[in-house]
Amino acid sequence: MTAPHPLDRPVWTMLTGRQAHLAEGDGQAVRIDRGYGVFGTAADAGAAAQAALAALVPDDGEIWIVEGEPWPLPRGTREVKRAVLAQMVAEGAPPPPRDGEPAILPLGDDDAPEMTALADHARPGPWGPKTHRYGPFFGIRENGRLLAMAGQRILVPGMAEVSGVSTWADCRGRGYARALIGHVMRQMMARGETPFLHSYADNAGAIALYESLGFRIRRAVHVLVIAK
Repeated sequence: MTAPHPLDRPVWTMLTGRQAHLAEGDGQAVRIDRGYGVFGTAADAGAAAQAALAALVPDDGEIWIVEGEPWPLPRGTREVKRAVLAQMVAEGAPPPPRDGEPAILPLGDDDAPEMTALADHARPGPWGPKTHRYGPFFGIRENGRLLAMAGQRILVPGMAEVSGVSTWADCRGRGYARALIGHVMRQMMARGETPFLHSYADNAGAIALYESLGFRIRRAVHVLVIAK
């Protein structure tokens, strides 16, 4: 029997593997440390695992389940939304920097308030007070202002997810996202990891950008957001 691909169940793989130190829960169900975000899932769709997952849903929050197949609604929870994502994996060498690209700077704890404000504006996906600590994040500044950023989030064996790609609306169209994604990809590949990412399947503009950087759609994956 062929072993399942780690990206078929990305959240389960991350929270029971390379990022298990960020997990809350047990062998039946896990969710990420609430400071980092809202991702969680169960070992399987059986009643015991689904009940364990429902127990991890906070009274005033959500859990985002990302799975290769549509996930059933756990008993005792309500569906907030469902969506389909295009899961994309980089092929070939990373794109080289273009002439004239702006300086790209590392971001850290001191930049967290600006990063949160930018994420709240651009909505690149779930963002919490510790999301910037997932891994290296990088940004572009002008006259001290953080204009754009990108970094990494999910880690699975041999692969790392490009995430948090955000640009202020008045700064779009300048190539910042392209420059930042390329930089993050080169960092990952230098560590021997293959970049991957997720985009809403109906976001044709974003998918076209990612394809121009060497990403190819691997499969569709499904998001279910649940709350109490």
